[in-house]
Amino acid sequence: MVRERIPGAQDAKIVNFKRTERGFSTETYLFDLEGSTYESSGFVFRRPPEVSLFPDYDLRRQFLVAQRLEPTDLTVPHMRWIEEGDNPLGTPYYVMDRIANAEAPSDFPSYHTAGNYFEADEAGRAKMWWECVETIAQIHRLDPAELQLGFLAYPKFGTTPVEQAVNYFDAALPWAAPDLPPIFTKALAWLKDNIYEPEHVTLVWGDARMSNILYNQDLEVSGVLDWEMAYLGDHEADLAWLVFLDWACSEFEGHPALPGTPTREETVARYEELTGWKVQNLHFNEVLAAVQLSLPLLRLSTHLQLGEHMDITAFCKHRLEQLLADA
Repeated sequence: MVRERIPGAQDAKIVNFKRTERGFSTETYLFDLEGSTYESSGFVFRRPPEVSLFPDYDLRRQFLVAQRLEPTDLTVPHMRWIEEGDNPLGTPYYVMDRIANAEAPSDFPSYHTAGNYFEADEAGRAKMWWECVETIAQIHRLDPAELQLGFLAYPKFGTTPVEQAVNYFDAALPWAAPDLPPIFTKALAWLKDNIYEPEHVTLVWGDARMSNILYNQDLEVSGVLDWEMAYLGDHEADLAWLVFLDWACSEFEGHPALPGTPTREETVARYEELTGWKVQNLHFNEVLAAVQLSLPLLRLSTHLQLGEHMDITAFCKHRLEQLLADA
């Protein structure tokens, strides 16, 4: 397929095919072409995991989101093609261009302890953080209708976006873990009792964090990645996701955020300045974020039969205890 799909690759062969550390819910591999006249920085191959971490996993969904974002000012990799039918690999997959000379902040270990964010000075860290916030605001300013992203709604789960999101997770968590820990049942009940009508419905990235951004050597955004969890909903969900995961990468791990990292309050203020929208439901969306991330973790824990000796949802539980204690 590479020889048919890539210009100048009629006599090329695939080399340096290797799996990356990325790909929590989608397997991700990098490869190069040898003997091609087409100049490139390489390619990325993605396919579904052996065990789906979401009940409605859809490879085409994430491909289409990225493809429809290409004409915008958002920096996304060029999507090459998707293969969903019978093929020699025996699995659906898609291929996209790789972005060269850029690096995402570390997930494991935390970017507060290793990687390009850790190695940057205070000014550099602030720049990376603000570029992430600006990227989130840029996503929210896009018109989903103009980009034909209506397929990202969940009408079967309710009539409004927040209701749809809550009902989706209410159905999905028991699928992931039939013996659902009580804190998640409590959180779902609280979310149901506090559903609201958002003032603005936007494209929600769903996995809004620095680790899904490629930064170049000048610490500027070179690529915005991973649209598996994108949906149409309240834009504040992305802001809540960012601050929740930063808490998990710093305070929960027992160390402070690195100098230069803007505070939660500064982050909210900057986001409001960029969008012109008042942030009003961040607490609700932080609860939703902890529930959302628990879904793939519960599914993985159940599949691997990790049991109580390795609780990979501990930080979600801990944050929910904190948030619901204040509710």
